[in-house]
Amino acid sequence: MFRCSAASAAVLSFVLSTAAAAQTSGVVNPPSRDPSRPSVPAAPPAAPRGPGHDAFYWLSQVNKASAVMVTETGIVPPALGKTIAISVAQVITDADAKPALRSGDYLAVEPLMIAVGGPDVTRLHSGRSRQDIGATTRRLTQREQLLVSMDSLSKARAAILDLAAKNPDAIVPAYTWGVQAQPVSFGHWMLAYTEALQREAQRMKSAYAATNMSPLGAAALGTSSFPVDRERLAQLLGFDGVIENSLDANQISPIDTGVDIVGAAASTALVVSTLCADIEAQYRMASPFLVLTEGELTGISSIMPQKRNPSSLQAIRITASDTVGDAQTFFLKSHNVPAGMGDYKGGDPEEALRDMGSMLDQLAAMVGQLNFNAKRAAEEVAADWSATTELADTLQREGGVPFRVGHDFASDLVEFGRANGYKPADIKYADAQRIFVSSSARFGFQNAKLPLDEKTFKRVLTAENMVSVSKGMGGPQPVEVARMMADQRAALAADRAWSADRRDALDAATKARDAAFEKIRTGN
Repeated sequence: MFRCSAASAAVLSFVLSTAAAAQTSGVVNPPSRDPSRPSVPAAPPAAPRGPGHDAFYWLSQVNKASAVMVTETGIVPPALGKTIAISVAQVITDADAKPALRSGDYLAVEPLMIAVGGPDVTRLHSGRSRQDIGATTRRLTQREQLLVSMDSLSKARAAILDLAAKNPDAIVPAYTWGVQAQPVSFGHWMLAYTEALQREAQRMKSAYAATNMSPLGAAALGTSSFPVDRERLAQLLGFDGVIENSLDANQISPIDTGVDIVGAAASTALVVSTLCADIEAQYRMASPFLVLTEGELTGISSIMPQKRNPSSLQAIRITASDTVGDAQTFFLKSHNVPAGMGDYKGGDPEEALRDMGSMLDQLAAMVGQLNFNAKRAAEEVAADWSATTELADTLQREGGVPFRVGHDFASDLVEFGRANGYKPADIKYADAQRIFVSSSARFGFQNAKLPLDEKTFKRVLTAENMVSVSKGMGGPQPVEVARMMADQRAALAADRAWSADRRDALDAATKARDAAFEKIRTGN
């Protein structure tokens, strides 16, 4: 083995200073959020998500894969391949002991390799550039973070499903334009969000598929005269394939692949923030039907002793805003930039995924401490007239009344009831008959008779009736809620299986890469 022992001390000193500067400039670790930003009480920390792998780890894996490839293809002879592998392995061991050496910049790591194996080890870099190395390590980092964030998404979906399953058929009000519109069931309401989050999972899987393609071997942008086996490199690193056009690989694909990632993260944030706004609306009521358990997820006012603030909801929405902001930052950096510039090659997609994961972990914790009061929800529905849509429908279906005639009658009935302070249950049948006559007269029907008996009329005005008689696919009726809940459970299980399969494939690639690398290193 060729060693440059005389230069080792100088090289090591240079590398240590370079690595320290890299850490200071944020090469190794992403910048943190502004520490001066006001803190907001948040959900308790989620179960440890693991630190993930830093840029040095992924650079080392790229170096392992390259050492195998350049030896297998004959770009370097086996003896030199062994020296290169020994150098790569030693640098990894040294960096594990001295964190200051963990740089993600190949030019900071290469001197460490030279110190071990001499200048010939730089032939590892045959047909490579920091351009394709950086593009590759970025994708490896994003790939890992996509799976972590997917786990958080699955956890949040499971928490909402579990909450819905406790009171699937309880009656709750649903709103449009901020006004009570129609009654639905609690399960129907919650499943609307799990279905939306299922689509987000599909977007995450699509982003993973776009991300898990290898740019390695493209060199700076036009490949090289070395017989680099790009498909072998992709296989060794667990990629599903190669981005073929070498210009696209490093210089263009980071844009649209990044958009796939930040788009999925931002879209998820929009769904989550809408759910939080729905729940927060309850806190404006004197007696909410959906509230957080008092404790670590709520806050007490510093001056108003009666207040219990939904602090965790506010924290989730702030993190959702951060996620959307990350996405917008990436869009702005990527817009109208010539190919090959560094604007769009930063860590914004990873930042979006980290914020997305944090948001979803907080959401799962918050949902786990929500308390639903079915009696109070039913009272809220009964206090308004949101079931009168079904009155118009029943008049048409069972009484042959034209829809617009029935609609105007129902509207007149509501105006009369509200003017007199009546709830639907308080309305007198005689008043309903009288109003029907006057409403029908506007359409040319004289002395028309309300075609519903008193018992039917009273039943039709109830929210329970409106929910139970719903027949459309995806409606709030119990049979459909049960079907949709089963479908959502199955979809969640399938997505979790997808994540497990991806991890198994990556684990298998890691084992195969390590085995091939050890074969080169040991010469066996």
